Amino acid sequence: MTAPPKIFVAGHRGMVGSAIVRQLLAHSHPVELIVTRTHAELDLTDQAAVYAFFKEEAPDHVYLAAAKVGGIHANSIYPAEFIYQNLMMQANVIDAAFRHGVQKLLFLGSSCIYPRLAPQPMKEGALLTGTLESTNEPYAIAKIAGIKLCESYNRQYGESHGVDYRSVMPTNLYGPGDNYHPQNSHVIPALIRRLHEAKVSNKSSVAIWGTGTPMREFLYVDDMAAASVHVMNLPQVTYQQYTQPMLSHINVGCGYDLTIKELAENIAQVVNYTGDIVFDLSKPDGAPRKLVDSTRLNALGWNAKESLEGGLKKAYEDFLKSKAKWP
Repeated sequence: MTAPPKIFVAGHRGMVGSAIVRQLLAHSHPVELIVTRTHAELDLTDQAAVYAFFKEEAPDHVYLAAAKVGGIHANSIYPAEFIYQNLMMQANVIDAAFRHGVQKLLFLGSSCIYPRLAPQPMKEGALLTGTLESTNEPYAIAKIAGIKLCESYNRQYGESHGVDYRSVMPTNLYGPGDNYHPQNSHVIPALIRRLHEAKVSNKSSVAIWGTGTPMREFLYVDDMAAASVHVMNLPQVTYQQYTQPMLSHINVGCGYDLTIKELAENIAQVVNYTGDIVFDLSKPDGAPRKLVDSTRLNALGWNAKESLEGGLKKAYEDFLKSKAKWP
């Protein structure tokens, strides 16, 4: 019986990274073989520091979940930070992993890699077939580069060094560990906070960005973590049967979407906010629809388990717990 691998989870304090750690522990992976570093302990944009870390720790596998993330507002205000920090983290970790003998790595991307007007649901083959959504283009470009880094190292070093670097592209994620910042968060945590605060202050209405008509798909983060571990552990021959050397990423979604208006109404019900929800038409909508085609992953034996209603209830519970720790 082979010994369990030493696993580095980059970004373990983030929503996805922390869920991957939970998933590994649920699979009885020895806690002493899960390696983590906070940003204060290791700045992933610092190449020398990353190389020194890999030399010292020598992990066998890497989950690259570290990223600078945010919603439409944050992407619009900080485009330089979104492209620079994500490019640097990805390049440093992937190259350091290769140079220190890591044969298995999983890169976590985002469904925003697809063209703004990609046919729905978005298949993996839609990548690089059209213009990206302008509100998050810098972030999307960085994530595309991450996929191509993994593919390029596989193509150049797969046979000679046994490199097997894979990529998964999740739809919109939410759940425990989310960011509830009033301006820089994604849509679900932002709505949870705003509707909760409106309930507490007895506001008669809450304004939401855009028209409420865009369609979005949402996946509970622990489902994403389960999918990540599933894909990482697939036999290489199986993974290669379902992918191509230059189209190697796999979508991860739940298979259904809803409008932002419907989402807001669902969250209002969970939060128990009974006021009116109105829409600020002066604000951008983003892409009209974002539903990923998860047929490939489903064929590989994985399907999402958490319902939207159940996931939103858990997310609201997490918000209340995190809120209690705020200054």
